[in-house]
Amino acid sequence: MRLCMASEKRTYSMRLHEHLLLTIYFALSVTSLQLANGQNVSAEVSSLLQIKSVLGNSGGDALTSWSAGNALCTWKSIQWTFSNGTLLDCSSSALKKNLSLSADPSIAAFAISLPDSGLNGSIPSQFAELASLRSLNLSSNNLTGGIPLNLGSMASLETLSLSGNELSGAIPASIWGLCGQLQELHLDHNTFSGGIPSPASLSNPCLYFRKLDLNDNILSGSIPSFIGSFANLTELNLSNNNLSGAIPESFSQLNNLAVLDIANNNLSGAIPAVKGAGAMAYAGNPLLCGAPLTNACAGQGVGEEEKKGLDKRLVAALVIGTMAIAVVALAIAVGVGHRHNWGRGGFKGGKLSQEMLAAEDDIGDGKLVRFEGGEHLNVEEVLNAPGEVLGKTSYGTVYKAKLGGGAMIALRLLREDTVKDKEQFTPAIQQLGLIRYPNVVSLLAYYAGPKGEKLLVYNYLSRGSLADLLYNRSLNRSPLSWARRHKIVLGAARGLAHLHHGTRTQIVHGNLKSKNVMVDESFEGHLADYGLALLMNTGAQNEMINAAAAQGYKAPELAKMSRANTTTDVYSFGIVLLEILTGKKPRESDGPDKLAVDLPTTVKAAVIEERISDLFDLEIITGMRSPLEDGLVQTLQLAMGCCAPSPAVRPDIKEVVRQLEEIRPKIPTPLYTPTGMKSPRDFTT
Repeated sequence: MRLCMASEKRTYSMRLHEHLLLTIYFALSVTSLQLANGQNVSAEVSSLLQIKSVLGNSGGDALTSWSAGNALCTWKSIQWTFSNGTLLDCSSSALKKNLSLSADPSIAAFAISLPDSGLNGSIPSQFAELASLRSLNLSSNNLTGGIPLNLGSMASLETLSLSGNELSGAIPASIWGLCGQLQELHLDHNTFSGGIPSPASLSNPCLYFRKLDLNDNILSGSIPSFIGSFANLTELNLSNNNLSGAIPESFSQLNNLAVLDIANNNLSGAIPAVKGAGAMAYAGNPLLCGAPLTNACAGQGVGEEEKKGLDKRLVAALVIGTMAIAVVALAIAVGVGHRHNWGRGGFKGGKLSQEMLAAEDDIGDGKLVRFEGGEHLNVEEVLNAPGEVLGKTSYGTVYKAKLGGGAMIALRLLREDTVKDKEQFTPAIQQLGLIRYPNVVSLLAYYAGPKGEKLLVYNYLSRGSLADLLYNRSLNRSPLSWARRHKIVLGAARGLAHLHHGTRTQIVHGNLKSKNVMVDESFEGHLADYGLALLMNTGAQNEMINAAAAQGYKAPELAKMSRANTTTDVYSFGIVLLEILTGKKPRESDGPDKLAVDLPTTVKAAVIEERISDLFDLEIITGMRSPLEDGLVQTLQLAMGCCAPSPAVRPDIKEVVRQLEEIRPKIPTPLYTPTGMKSPRDFTT
């Protein structure tokens, strides 16, 4: 008995000793962390250093700057605040050297923004210790695992963006613990599964909640009715999941809803009266019925009242049709009028000549700046060149013009309210004017008008744009074979690779689409309209991005980002690849309901349903041995890789060039191989 008691006493003593050692080790670890570089740090800074240790060195420069030996104002991607709510002004050079702030307990992180930073691993639970944090953006990274349960305890958080990662598992119900101040929750483009969780209680009804985005996950089950209690919700996106059942009637209570998207699920039943939703919001749910869809629900016969409604709609259609004819006639008249001479004594209508820089009277006040290849240009010749409108957008107009010697040029007018100020515009336009590469349309000159408007002068290529060749299929048009299409997009890929990797300062195209891939006489592709964002102000840049979205070229992450980058360029290039393979526009009506469907969705559905051979344009597979032998399937795989929802998994454009070179068509053609070209792997000038 005594031996047993003695043995138990020794065992207890050993356990106590181990416990003390662990306690001392933990205390020493914390102390060593806090005394890094000989300096004490606050609990807030300690938590951030632990977050850095969990994420490792994956965050590049941003996380490297997170160090107790650095002044807080040099920590990248963090905005700081005092406990009284005043933001720390880090513009002061003195604060950028002040190391003592790291120990100040009244200073806390206000916002952390680490999008597209190459972060790996799981989301650190230590974020929940940042009690003053208002905004956390970890989107477009490579984060895995689930959402830590304790993130729901961040009472001050207003915006949480975890979109575009590889997060998985169920969304925890604790996320609704953020409802106190939460305004935006972005969990889209991940692989979350299970149902949309219900909150433990609705005592905290998310009064400030405005945006909820769960798009492109694998969520299942029904849409919970409590979402209808988010009274101030303006945007709701639940599209591209596996949600089933009926749309909750509570959605009709969302009186502030401006945008709704629940497309591409398995929803069924009658659609309730919901604001902010047209037919596109419900596309890809074949079992839904009722307005705004054309298929009526069972039992909804055509009664007398509905017949009267149909009669009214027919009358309206006739009126609209008549108006449309008038509009077409007017457009034809305007189109004829746009073949004008806009210089002195030129275009008779006056409106377009007024748009063209008031050139008639103010030529002397403007200035023409020439670049290599544009030495022969002069102000009067450019402004007096007869031409026609090729396209018009909210941020400018594009013309084709003919010079006196017969040479053709392309002109892009940027209105005065769209361009940056002179201090920013001048170095940017000079940078673009230096770019010379076989697959990039050269900027020859620009004209600065007396009111601040700018006219950019480019080379014009004889066959027009890739969009013209794909979609304007007149009777006298030569077939656009696979060899020619491949040559065009390979040239465009080389041009984009030069912009991304071959210039002294990297150039983002920012507006890549088939209309901006120009084609020369030998079917070589050249990129045009690159780098416009460098010249335009924020408002015009947003207009350009919105236009790209409407046409189907916008990468998903651009909804959260203020500007394009190289990965969004690759996404747009993937759309162009899909266009040359399918012969279809990026957003096109498809199916009995004639709803606009984007190309990646169409291709994805065809792959799932094993209808790949139906995807390819008949013009390119006629007489072909097989889509696999001639590289069509491989190009399709490459295109879908470029259009991946997560930018982290998209290939670099140099890899795209390499793969396109490897899958060249095996059909010999004199129009395929250009002569006198640089090596495709040589991206430097």
